[in-house]
Amino acid sequence: MKVAPKVVFLFRDREGFASAILDSLHPNSPSSLRRLEDSFELSLEGYGITDHKASGNIFHYVDDQGIYQVSVVAMQHYEPPVISCAVNEVLAKIAGDKSSLTPTLLVPFIMESYKIKGESKSLTADESKTSLVYGIQIGEETGISQTLVAITLKPPSSLQIYHETCACFLHFARVLKLSTFFLIGQTGQHSRSKSTKGELEILHAISEILSSTTGLHFSKDKITWNPTMTAKESKEPWRALYG
Repeated sequence: MKVAPKVVFLFRDREGFASAILDSLHPNSPSSLRRLEDSFELSLEGYGITDHKASGNIFHYVDDQGIYQVSVVAMQHYEPPVISCAVNEVLAKIAGDKSSLTPTLLVPFIMESYKIKGESKSLTADESKTSLVYGIQIGEETGISQTLVAITLKPPSSLQIYHETCACFLHFARVLKLSTFFLIGQTGQHSRSKSTKGELEILHAISEILSSTTGLHFSKDKITWNPTMTAKESKEPWRALYG
């Protein structure tokens, strides 16, 4: 699977965070970059899975010489155990492509605070919102990862993340020796109204980080994410009976 040296890897989660990030990133106005869209659908029969395929879209940002500068992979969301097989298959295709430079994968996750255990951090007046985004590097250090280390929060040694998709990705990135940088933001620490505002701030922070490292433009007004329910509520339809 051919990709650019810089790859943003997103999962189309139920909450719509991935779609919101994807919608907010565009080529700069004076830039010569143009966007090409492609799709993929990979068989999982080798894992004994016949009713699902690893599918998604890839958006390539190409310069006027036809060279891939940035790729954005938007993969469909899957539940365990399918997610581990799908992630392994897609990452293996990326790692197996020898026609381009070894890519650096930028993988943002926004997850509920109960899935992140460890020391917490509050934002001070002198810090930007990006200071609330944890940065975790896997594999070979690159110029991009060095930049990201400088603008993200170093996770404490006590940090533990309980997130199936993130855990799968981290495992296979290590196995396949792919240079990967995780951006981890957390939500849901406050009341509903404050939580929604906090989620938007984390969305903006992660999008700004991706923009600064990929050369794409972050359009704040392009973020259309407006959740009507949380993921936990969506799994509990009986709540609708009580308004």
